[in-house]
Amino acid sequence: MRPVRYIVLAAFAALLAAPTANAHVLHTVEPGETLWWIAAQSNLTTRTLAAYNGLPEDGNVVRGATIKIPSVPEGAAALRGAAAPAGAGGAPGVSSAPSAGAPRPQGAYVVRPGDTLSGLAQGAGVPVAQMGYMNGLAPSTRLLIGTVLKLPAGAPAPAHASAPAPAKRVVPAASPVPTPGVVTSDRVKQIAGQHGAPASLAAAIAWQESGNNNAMVSSANARGVMQVMPGTWDWVQNNLARAKLNPASADDNVRAGSLYLANLLRETNGDPALAAAGYYQGLSSVRSRGMFDDTKRYVDNVLALRGRFGG
Repeated sequence: MRPVRYIVLAAFAALLAAPTANAHVLHTVEPGETLWWIAAQSNLTTRTLAAYNGLPEDGNVVRGATIKIPSVPEGAAALRGAAAPAGAGGAPGVSSAPSAGAPRPQGAYVVRPGDTLSGLAQGAGVPVAQMGYMNGLAPSTRLLIGTVLKLPAGAPAPAHASAPAPAKRVVPAASPVPTPGVVTSDRVKQIAGQHGAPASLAAAIAWQESGNNNAMVSSANARGVMQVMPGTWDWVQNNLARAKLNPASADDNVRAGSLYLANLLRETNGDPALAAAGYYQGLSSVRSRGMFDDTKRYVDNVLALRGRFGG
């Protein structure tokens, strides 16, 4: 028979190990803090923190307010509850708002009545084939109202942009395919290292872009863990990948993003800030027009996050 003391200690240890219904901790907002900053310090995405607290992802927090910092299971449950429903075609819901403190996806646009792919391309000053390629669309595609598209960085607002954005979102059927699943930062680092990208930089970008969530689709039509555009996916597959990439695989989404990031680093002589800027804005745009203000903020966020992943 076991001693009473052993039984009591074992029961106490089990009690400590058991999950509690409310494992969150409370945080009082200090001067200068943002929702993004609090989330970053808590090893959470801003999307998770906002969902758990019932706040908009682009909302502000005020000094003295109390924010609940969830545990990982609590945060995941909040995200599931806040996720948009899948569309009729089975595509995951679109996250149309970015993380607070992080810049909005550049060139994000939702198709309004009267928009055509050729008209949007003409307004942006690019060939319709280029616009279609980046978004995984044929040049002759008839756009559905609510389709999320990526416009070129710095493009002027489309003619119909002042009209209210449709509530329904349509995700173009193109690769990569957003699928359920969250990868760990360690897995991102492992894959990145295998494909020539600095592990900490890739992990920072994955966390900044999606919170490592492969189901994420941005309002600029970027998909998966690394928020890869359809055109970028095809370019990586045809020019950088040595094997066929699975468009539905979270690991292969990380591979595509890592290969692209490694190529950007080669083109920038290993400059992580410039490579991150190219990942967000497009390297040709950065070189010809300089970093936009939101690009600078994106780069600052990524470099700050990199330190948490060993960079």
